Amino acid sequence: MADSLLLVKRGSCRFMPSRPRKARPQFILSRWLRCRPRSLRWCSRRRLRRRLLQAQAAGVDWRESSCLVSGAAGEAAARRLKAAVRRPAPAAAPAPAPAPAVPKFTRVPPPLPAGPGRAVLLLPLEQSFVFGGICRVTCLYGQVQVFGFNISQGQPAREVFSAYTNSLLSITAVHYPMPEKSKKEMKREVRTLLRAHLLRDNRRRLMKYFFPLCSIVLLERLKTSTTEFIISHPGLSYVFFQETPTSHLFAEYLTLKSVGIRRNKRKNGLQLSKSVISAVDELVSVASEEVDGCPVILVCGGQDIGKSTFNRYLINQLLNSIPCIDYLECDLGQTEFTPPGCISLFSITEPVLGPPFTHQRTPQKMVYYGKTSCKDNYEHYIEIIKYVFSSYKRESPLIINTMGWVTDNGLLLLIDLIRILSPSHVVQFSSGRSKYMPNLTPDYVDDTDGLYTKSRPKIRDRGFHLPEAENLEFVDDERESPVVFAGHKLMCVRSEFTFRKTPRNRESHNRVLRELAVLGYLGKLQPPDPKSVSPLHGLTPYQVPFNAVALRITHADVAPTHIMYAVNASWVGLCKIQDDVRGYVNGPILLAQTPLCDCVGFGICRGIDMEKRLYHILTPVPPEELRDVNCLLIGAVSIPQCVFKSQRGLEGTIPYVTTDYDFSLPGARDKIGARDSEQNYEEKRYLTPKLYRKINRY
Repeated sequence: MADSLLLVKRGSCRFMPSRPRKARPQFILSRWLRCRPRSLRWCSRRRLRRRLLQAQAAGVDWRESSCLVSGAAGEAAARRLKAAVRRPAPAAAPAPAPAPAVPKFTRVPPPLPAGPGRAVLLLPLEQSFVFGGICRVTCLYGQVQVFGFNISQGQPAREVFSAYTNSLLSITAVHYPMPEKSKKEMKREVRTLLRAHLLRDNRRRLMKYFFPLCSIVLLERLKTSTTEFIISHPGLSYVFFQETPTSHLFAEYLTLKSVGIRRNKRKNGLQLSKSVISAVDELVSVASEEVDGCPVILVCGGQDIGKSTFNRYLINQLLNSIPCIDYLECDLGQTEFTPPGCISLFSITEPVLGPPFTHQRTPQKMVYYGKTSCKDNYEHYIEIIKYVFSSYKRESPLIINTMGWVTDNGLLLLIDLIRILSPSHVVQFSSGRSKYMPNLTPDYVDDTDGLYTKSRPKIRDRGFHLPEAENLEFVDDERESPVVFAGHKLMCVRSEFTFRKTPRNRESHNRVLRELAVLGYLGKLQPPDPKSVSPLHGLTPYQVPFNAVALRITHADVAPTHIMYAVNASWVGLCKIQDDVRGYVNGPILLAQTPLCDCVGFGICRGIDMEKRLYHILTPVPPEELRDVNCLLIGAVSIPQCVFKSQRGLEGTIPYVTTDYDFSLPGARDKIGARDSEQNYEEKRYLTPKLYRKINRY
């Protein structure tokens, strides 16, 4: 009985009889497998693999195995197979040890709590963790990339600001050199690293997902004086953290909330197109080789097309291999490292891991233009750029950011900048929703007139005299050969970046970003300890005598009798001019023209004491730099309204704020003394509706 049961069991395991299979030719793959495709058992897969190897060694094409091999041909094939099996294989060079198998995870494991305000996250290779909020990121094992910057094991922690005003950032596990250790030794090392952060049960849970080339990061709660000052104003707490009411509170949500971040979908994160990645890789390669010196990269394109995001990503990528990057800011409306209205030059040595209002920095050279647009004074704008660009020492790569105004005079002004700055690479952005912009090839730039420069054919053939160029104070080399423009390489980038602006809300959105930049700068006034936020009216200002500084209103003509009204409660630029103003006994000292001078920082004129003839200035600029300030420039950049209306500790009537105000009076608008012309009024009255296609990526 037992034998019969055993035979039945064997028969169910082996479906094909052995006798008919042996009668078949030796080099035919199983015809049964071709006729009835199905999932093979492990023994069948091993047998099929062995037959394929034997057929390959004997020189038989397995694709022709349907032909019966019999007679002399079969015997010859059998002899070749036996000879191939017996013949020793030729000695080959020792192949490198194969890399351990890395499974492809489609989901990042949930983070595990590591104490109050801390979490440990394991990231499989090439997987991303998209989040919103601010935190401090430390790589415990492996290597990760945040916004193009690589963070490796053993490097210091980095502060990451993923704000909801811009595209959300992500933490991505990237390739790193594999250690010459076995998988068991790697796990032992990881357990040792995690012992200081996780409990035993959480360590075991985490190690279930560990495989070679995984990366482990530590996320810590981050509070800075700047971010705490920004979110202290009503309505601005959403910038860094947004809560969604839900009835189910998962452990992952609570863990990340203690850190101060929230996980988001991958589609909400930063997504770069292939053309952007290709351009960045080429520029990084050119900057690392240093064959032709340091490259000068000019980035241009329309509004809201991704220039600033591209610049940040490029800076971070370059910092992976180069210690320092120079950055020239020529965009007055959306500045990167300063409050709006400035043209500045920076030496960047730290990564840029957030929007502009989170990394306000001290420039190497800066000039305060005073407005967010240069449409009223192109010549002064060109003069400032040449003055700031003269401080570039060509010791490191330079990135030039330009305005998004690329139509009409804006395009001609951009051509002037290309001729004056002579970039080696021009990165031109375009998209399906942006206005038409011609390709700025070297031939097009040479053959097109700018606002203050002429094209090469006209100068060479007709001998044009440029009176405008004389006012720009060209250096001697440029004046002797004004037509010799160094050629550049044009790199066209197709933008597919996610955007949230529309023609209806673009102006309001840009105004919010400019106000956040001003708040980020004022956050430097807060003490280093971010536990408590000090209101601005509780800080001690500097007292500046009237006869110690000169005054100039840059954006409008103001009567001398009304100067103090314009200065009081205004955003002022602290500048240094060459003229000596100490000889005046009384003040105020008024300048007839806007000077071209350095700006060391900004401040708020909190009040004016007319009896003691003193200005009360509130500024984060250190006292050793304030000794050289002898000029105050007041422009069209204003203090955010939340600074006046939302200061804590105010009682009674709020100063500088009134509800009895007539906006129809001259001077009540953005530009003092400006009135709408009849043509502008008619254009606003009969606006032509435009249809815009909704795009999820740009």
